Amino acid sequence: MKQIKVRTPAKVNLTLEVLNRREDGFHNIQSIMQTISLYDYITFAIEPSDNLQIELNGNSKEIPYNQSNLVYKAAVKFFEKANINNIKLNVYIEKHIPVAAGLAGGSTNAAGTFFALNKLFNNILSEKAIDELCASLGSDLNFCLYGGCALCTSRGEITEKIPFYEQDISLIKPKNLGISAKEAYVNFSKLDDKSNPDNTTKLRKLLEQNKFDKSLIYNSLEKSLFPYYEELRKIKSNVKNSLMSGSGSTFFVLEPEIKTTLDKNNYDIFENLKTTNSGVEEIND
Repeated sequence: MKQIKVRTPAKVNLTLEVLNRREDGFHNIQSIMQTISLYDYITFAIEPSDNLQIELNGNSKEIPYNQSNLVYKAAVKFFEKANINNIKLNVYIEKHIPVAAGLAGGSTNAAGTFFALNKLFNNILSEKAIDELCASLGSDLNFCLYGGCALCTSRGEITEKIPFYEQDISLIKPKNLGISAKEAYVNFSKLDDKSNPDNTTKLRKLLEQNKFDKSLIYNSLEKSLFPYYEELRKIKSNVKNSLMSGSGSTFFVLEPEIKTTLDKNNYDIFENLKTTNSGVEEIND
């Protein structure tokens, strides 16, 4: 049996500006994405088999361990592309990133799957092929694969590295509240005011000068969800300088700790994190 263990980082959107709806039903965006020091850990083990088998297990009760999991879907895509059909794959997913929280938990796991399987099979696929597989499965996978700080455009899958700025970050999320990206974007489509301040361009220019302005963090999707979720409005009004990440329901502050009068028993809080300059990585226990 041959195996590999990888860690897959969460991401936040320092900016997320929704531009327009595309013909394929997705939306064009411009976003500055940033990986942070909150990780899932995934172990992949392969052994010979008469046919292709994929088995998933893990420590979380919030995700499925079947064909609907993005890790499973990524594995199928990889094996099809690499023309491999005589392997048994066992995967163990150690979840720490909240689910349906705007932190790319599923996407980063899928990107880690492409990374790990290609390593296990001695880089059988080119970097370009892996990038194409990532883009075919979701909007955030390409960014999660490489991590750091990047300008992400189109539906998010086109990435351009920009200078990384290290800083403290903390997260707060209402317990038992997950929001799908589809819901957030459908609600955004109903808004009368879809204008953006173009903070993405402004912040990018600052980062290229190794500077940062916390007042420029911005998320178009906040206004599409606030009317429906009191929990999100409470965070915004009670946690100074907080911003929702992605399609929610997690908010972040660029501080080492969360300062709030909210009852912390009702929220999942992650403090003393850092922005990071890396994506999926192989690790050794």
